[in-house]
Amino acid sequence: MIVLQNVTKLYSKDRSALRDVTLSIAREEFVFITGPNGAGKSTLLKLLTLQERPSEGVIVVDGLDTGLVANGAVPAYRRKIGIVFQDTRLFPNRTVFENVSLPLRISGASGRKVRERTNAVLETAGLHDFASRRADELSGGELRRVAIARAIIGSPHILLADEPTDSLSPQASREIMDLLLQISRSGVTTLVATHDRDAVDLLRRRVVRLEDGRVTADVSSGEFDAVLEPA
Repeated sequence: MIVLQNVTKLYSKDRSALRDVTLSIAREEFVFITGPNGAGKSTLLKLLTLQERPSEGVIVVDGLDTGLVANGAVPAYRRKIGIVFQDTRLFPNRTVFENVSLPLRISGASGRKVRERTNAVLETAGLHDFASRRADELSGGELRRVAIARAIIGSPHILLADEPTDSLSPQASREIMDLLLQISRSGVTTLVATHDRDAVDLLRRRVVRLEDGRVTADVSSGEFDAVLEPA
């Protein structure tokens, strides 16, 4: 599903975000990307969404060499990827329904499809009773669930989440991770960039650790305690 081969990303001659990263993620796999600040986690996600292009190496997503995707074709390419940003990027004065349905409305979907798909996704995310609430009336955990619902509204093949439990309570963090796992089990390849050791420890899925732009560990569930930072 996702393959990186000898990928390097340079922002300047003396500043590299990723260095010679080779990584393969199978279809429907759930993977944590961990590491300290500046390790390259966010850059990796940006490369997968073509917000950034690699300086060297090859990235293949769903059988497509991303180096062959012209700038004009990037929006179509991104439709297969759902993105949960760390800052959620929701419209505070819009309702939950309006925020979640926005990608469908932009794509020109019919009113019936917008209603049916949005209601189904709100149900999945446990937000059905929040449909008419404004985003600025919600808690941090509720906002993250709205962001996740919006990310999957277009039925993506891949879901990328950047620090989805940042600044949340333990209970809210658990609810977010349970939701991401539920989505993954529906057949969506899921990558979660996180500092949250408790979340990683809870789900016990594959962990890829980055340090100084390099992969320093890649371990499966039940083997990864040594690659995590102290809680």
